[in-house]
Amino acid sequence: MKPCTSGPFRRSIDLVDIAGPTYITAQTVIQQVSYALSDRIWTYSPETFGLDELVKQWFQEGTKNASGLVTNVESMQIRQGAASITLGYIFSPDFDLKKRHIPQSLLVTSSSLRYLQTALDQLALLYTVASPLVAHVAAVDYAARSSVLVTDYVSPMTLAEEIGLGMVASFSGLESQHMALLATSLASTIPTLHIYDGVNVGRETMRLVDTMDCEAIQRTYKVVLLEISELSKKSSLDNKVVRTLDALNNELGTIYRLFEYTGHPAPEIVLVVFGTIESSLGSQVANSLATSGIKVGLIAVRIYRPFVEAAFIKALPESVKSIGVLGQVYDTHAVSDPSVHSNLYGDTVSAITFSDKWAVKPTVTDIKYPRETVWTAINIAAAFQILAPKPLFAETHDKPQLQLLNDSDVQEYTFWALDDSPAAEVSLVLGQALAKDSANNVTLNQGHDNLVEGGISRTDVRKSKKTVDAAYWIESADLVVVSDHSILKHFDVVSGLRAGGRLLLNYPGVKDDQLEARLPDVFKKTLAMKDVELFILDTSAVEETESDPSLEVSLLQVAFLRVGLSSMEKIGLQKLASLDPLSGSTSIDVLERSLKKLDVALREIEIPKEWATLELDSPKLPANIPVNSFTGFDKNETEPPAYLRDWQTAAKGLAFKEAYGTKPALRPDASVKTHTVRVKENRRLTPLSYERNIFHIEFDLGDSGLKYEIGEALGVHAENDEAQVREFMEFYGLNPEEIVEVSTREDPNILENRTVYQSLMQNVDIFGRPPKRFYEALADFADDSNEAKELRALGGSEGAVEFKRRAEVDTITYADILLEFPSAHPSFHDIVRIVNPMKRREYSIASCQKVTPNSVALMIVVVGWVDPKGRDRFGQATRFLNKLKIGAEVVVSVKPSVMKLPPSSTQPLIMAGLGTGLAPFRAFVQHRAWEKQQGKEIGSVLLYMGSRHQREEYCYGEEWEAYQDAGVITLLGRAFSRDQPQKIYIQDRMRQTMNDIIQAYLKEDGAFYLCGPTWPVPDVTNVLEDAIAREAKRVSKKIDPRKEIDRLKDEARYVLEVY
Repeated sequence: MKPCTSGPFRRSIDLVDIAGPTYITAQTVIQQVSYALSDRIWTYSPETFGLDELVKQWFQEGTKNASGLVTNVESMQIRQGAASITLGYIFSPDFDLKKRHIPQSLLVTSSSLRYLQTALDQLALLYTVASPLVAHVAAVDYAARSSVLVTDYVSPMTLAEEIGLGMVASFSGLESQHMALLATSLASTIPTLHIYDGVNVGRETMRLVDTMDCEAIQRTYKVVLLEISELSKKSSLDNKVVRTLDALNNELGTIYRLFEYTGHPAPEIVLVVFGTIESSLGSQVANSLATSGIKVGLIAVRIYRPFVEAAFIKALPESVKSIGVLGQVYDTHAVSDPSVHSNLYGDTVSAITFSDKWAVKPTVTDIKYPRETVWTAINIAAAFQILAPKPLFAETHDKPQLQLLNDSDVQEYTFWALDDSPAAEVSLVLGQALAKDSANNVTLNQGHDNLVEGGISRTDVRKSKKTVDAAYWIESADLVVVSDHSILKHFDVVSGLRAGGRLLLNYPGVKDDQLEARLPDVFKKTLAMKDVELFILDTSAVEETESDPSLEVSLLQVAFLRVGLSSMEKIGLQKLASLDPLSGSTSIDVLERSLKKLDVALREIEIPKEWATLELDSPKLPANIPVNSFTGFDKNETEPPAYLRDWQTAAKGLAFKEAYGTKPALRPDASVKTHTVRVKENRRLTPLSYERNIFHIEFDLGDSGLKYEIGEALGVHAENDEAQVREFMEFYGLNPEEIVEVSTREDPNILENRTVYQSLMQNVDIFGRPPKRFYEALADFADDSNEAKELRALGGSEGAVEFKRRAEVDTITYADILLEFPSAHPSFHDIVRIVNPMKRREYSIASCQKVTPNSVALMIVVVGWVDPKGRDRFGQATRFLNKLKIGAEVVVSVKPSVMKLPPSSTQPLIMAGLGTGLAPFRAFVQHRAWEKQQGKEIGSVLLYMGSRHQREEYCYGEEWEAYQDAGVITLLGRAFSRDQPQKIYIQDRMRQTMNDIIQAYLKEDGAFYLCGPTWPVPDVTNVLEDAIAREAKRVSKKIDPRKEIDRLKDEARYVLEVY
């Protein structure tokens, strides 16, 4: 299983495996429902949020949805005007009206909604003639003025009210599949948002016993739509919503309500809440208090828009005297501002004001809270206390009324780890091992703080025989595991441990008499006061760990079993060993060997009574991490050092080569063998009046010694534009002749000497697109504090949206940033260090060396665009190549490719190329023509090509027709999509010649190749699968077309080179 931050146990899962009793996350089943029912999915997700990881995987693998089609998934930019493409697609003249009833879906964060508002507003106005649209919204954003992730409901609630959207909330991960289905069903009536907690609940792994598969989802969806289709067109929106929920309940056997009441049968105090944890945890607290005889209750709002007032009033008990609205507002300023009220407060007041249910109307209080609030049972109870005339708890009570989980039913474990330690994945592996027991219900939730110790993670694991709904951090763990002692300096890890619990600390090399001095006082005191059993794991006591650091992981795993699950030690070993190797399993031999070493490495420490009386003068440590990321910080990117040197340094290296280890080389920065070739021909293939410049460039190999095979690619080591380089040097005040010495990226021990001018022309990607870390690095050089602050913001999480706009809309370059922030003026040797090197650009070779032994040809399209400032921008390599004159020298290299001819010349070739994707097939056809000329028998050649217009883009057209006349090309399938009223694509031409494909591909063992953009892959593959199915039916064989494609792929008879 591949890593996947939003999947169960942070692993990917195939669509077909989501069914029956299985482990899921809310995001897993939300993506499942979206993929199963949608025609298209547009995603607006920051890369590290991973809201669309699974749907993108399923789409790329060609997985079919509930209708037997591949759902198209498009990852979009988060910027102003976002979702306009959705409008354009739905209302396009070319839109297939047969798909009008099929839902279109968005996967978005609440923070991105403001950029979608304009498009959603227009859609709402035209909804009667639009496709159903549902947006699954992860309520997550970065807090203002900090890097902490917060749950954001106020943004989507405001948007839904302003535009008139429907809005459904999931109360827990356990019901998120049903609510995603409900929201999709409501979308047939009103564009609908489905909101869920995107910080904790969205990624919490849990066991769902009755998970619906795609077929059940579609069946239920159709039943619900059929029932509401019988409603009168004059039926009110409120009535349609009620009937939709009733229909879903009838089909699923559930009892979901628009407003869910829990608590005392005759409450005097009622809290009204909206949100995932607010609803689930609040209901549990209300029930716990009511069980103790306290007259409180809670109403959780499931469908916020439309706000059906009649249903809300009906859900409120007549006994209520005081209503508290737990309403989210943007920040602490809004909490303290009396003129600001929460969205939910306004709806509640309106409903109560116009109701005649009470002779004396209950009071309504707006209990506002900011987005960064982290809910616990205690602060939910505190919200009830605000409304109570007297204390809800007697002073003698500890907290029995808030005991939400039964200690005898649930075991709780908390793991703290450094992200870069070998033990970072231990909690995930152990969670999967516990889940191997079908009698267990395991939940796992993980958060990351990437600003401390290079990244720290906290993982909470709960295990129970019953279903556990507890989407909050563990506050009373049976066992806390700390994988590195440095964590104790930053967090109070003991506060979340129950009295009398156990703590396992991995502290290599520490002696008993050193613990007093090395452990923090607050840690020692809390251990003693809670009567904790302390265990030290000293992995350094096992000599093998020095040569095999991974042994530390297995030692920690077996130590957990020994300390936390001693009665299940042997079974636990078997469960660990039985995991998928990609999930981090360890062989049973290694585990048993580690178990034997445990007596040496693990020891229990007797805690001195004096620790309980220690006086503390240090500040209180936080008990939990402020979650600021869903993944660990990537620390693997390293930059080679660079030094600005004078000409004497270079001269020494050249004069005394042996002493300085100098070796002259052609492009020593390149990690592959390079050759110098000269331009032989450079001609445009498309008319000058046509917007797309596709050109043919051919190089004379001369005495370069370059050799290439059919299907290989030519790597061009392009140079930057000279005029731009000189302009940059003048602006930055650089001396072109100064020498810079740089360690190569491939080998830091190899140094190359270049002038500043040469470096900017050939080595430093100064006009390339900068990553976030460039902003961070540049901030250190800024003399202006405001510029430094802005650069750090752009390099941090809080500047994610602005960074994405700069990168994808403004197409900002390194040079642009240096110009924009003049106080950040690193020296040139620092520029070389923090700016990425230029990379070679690879192009499929469009010639066969047996036919043209002294030349190599490429077919290239110029990449160009106009940025928001009106500046013409170009792809660095295509601009370089397009401007080359006859005779110009170019440094190139050869790269192998998957595009290889089949072993026999009689095996047919079926080739599909779009645009410049035809390049390798020109080489293929030339080779087959050469074989035929040699007297060899050749198999049939089917060539399908796709472009926009025949007049402008029929590249190499005369060559193709000549090869067809010569009997080399058997079939020429030309698809010019825009030359007729209806669009004709390459897959359409293939389908029209299905019999030829069956004969060549299946009966004669041909090989299929596709080269070009990725978008036609699913449709083209569908044609091949249909051909396989048709042939299997003809010969009365039972064949799974998808598995057959996989087999053909393994035999190199289904080859894709797409980008």
